[in-house]
Amino acid sequence: MSGLGDSPEGHPEILRIVAPNPGPMTLEGTNTFVVGDSPAYVIDPGPADEAHVSRVVAAAERRGGLGGVLMTHSHADHSAAASLLEAPVIEAGPFQVVPTPGHADDHVCFVADRVCFTGDLILGEGSSIVPPDGGSLAAYLESLRRVGELDLELLCPGHGPYLTDPKAKVDEYIEHRLDRERKLVAALEAGERSRARLLDLAWDDVPEELRPAAALAMQAHLEKLEAEGRLPGGLTD
Repeated sequence: MSGLGDSPEGHPEILRIVAPNPGPMTLEGTNTFVVGDSPAYVIDPGPADEAHVSRVVAAAERRGGLGGVLMTHSHADHSAAASLLEAPVIEAGPFQVVPTPGHADDHVCFVADRVCFTGDLILGEGSSIVPPDGGSLAAYLESLRRVGELDLELLCPGHGPYLTDPKAKVDEYIEHRLDRERKLVAALEAGERSRARLLDLAWDDVPEELRPAAALAMQAHLEKLEAEGRLPGGLTD
């Protein structure tokens, strides 16, 4: 990707500018999208990094000015730069707003012209986290199904590369969660009650640096099983 950002094939109206906040949870950084022209709209302005904001403002000015700022959710790596942009924060603009709680209780996706800006519902690589304050895993799975029912040709995720087969990616995400649940349930049915061992058994392929995130994912699964009356008692640390 060039320093000026990149556009997906066939969609020159979309420009992706990656914020300089790489990490295990943010991949190469948060994706900020500048969309349309005269005016342009910014989706997920990113962290409060002055150099990043300058690049976003310059891109919007090249497209006829900034008409508004939209955010898929309020986590700081997606939203903190909003206060540095001289434009109003708006709820919809020219986009269809699709409520997609799970990763965050205020999470939404934006859709226009068969393109969906997915925030942290779907990432370009790997899987997203459903934290304890994000709503619930059941809500997250329902959000995935809701997006999967849309007629889409492109996903623009909050982190990672563009995704050109939306249905396959949504199906992959749902199956990934259900597979984790099957492993977790199998371990519980075998009598395992140690959270550490359950994590080892159901998230056995997760590298050490992502184990804290995996523990959050497991907690979401345990809460879902409890809500469904499927969680046995006696869990220990």
